[in-house]
Amino acid sequence: MSSEPNRADLGKDPQRVSGMFDQVAAAYDRTNSVLSLGNDRLWRVATLRAVAPQRGERILDLAAGTGTSSMAFVPSGAHVVAADFSRGMIEEGRRRHGDVPNLEFVQADATDLPFADGEFDAVTMSFGLRNVIDPRRALRELRRVTRPGGRIVVCEFSHPPSRAFNGLYRFYNDRVLPIVAKAVSSNAEAYDYLNESIRDWPDQPTLAAWMRDAGWDDVAYRNLTFGIVALHRGIRPAS
Repeated sequence: MSSEPNRADLGKDPQRVSGMFDQVAAAYDRTNSVLSLGNDRLWRVATLRAVAPQRGERILDLAAGTGTSSMAFVPSGAHVVAADFSRGMIEEGRRRHGDVPNLEFVQADATDLPFADGEFDAVTMSFGLRNVIDPRRALRELRRVTRPGGRIVVCEFSHPPSRAFNGLYRFYNDRVLPIVAKAVSSNAEAYDYLNESIRDWPDQPTLAAWMRDAGWDDVAYRNLTFGIVALHRGIRPAS
């Protein structure tokens, strides 16, 4: 990996996005915890409950990063595949959790997944869909690899519905986050992209519509932390 800081932009060129995450892999989880003021743990718990993994199921955790999110599913007895586009993230995940039973790491492109049709009982993606160059294609790919009747959970940054709270949130992202990122991150410029990608990402109803267009049924969402994050769910039709 290059020692020069790599910063993706809203063009979301796959190589630049992957390279950027390669460079922040080692400190990624610690930085996220600091920048989210510890809310990342609460979001993982909410995602775990929404996925509701069962013993013997196969779960795909896409955009798994270093596997921190995937580890939450392991105690259920499900077999968990932690997939990420970033080789650096996957390598860091294997270093940390490579000996964990029923957990495997796979490097994968969300728009062209290396899995068979209907291979998983549930698929989930946390804070990764907005980094994909074609998120609607990724939603179709996730549907393809999910069995009929299987479920999807997408946890992603969103737009607080309260105008007053949204103003505070934007102030934090625009003014406070860059200062904190410079103090705790190995690549502070990557978090400038993070802020831009959140601003550019569509609101909750739009993502729900994308999921329906991709073939998911019973799509619903609920806001977490006043709408900073939204948890979207759906079911692949049984027929």
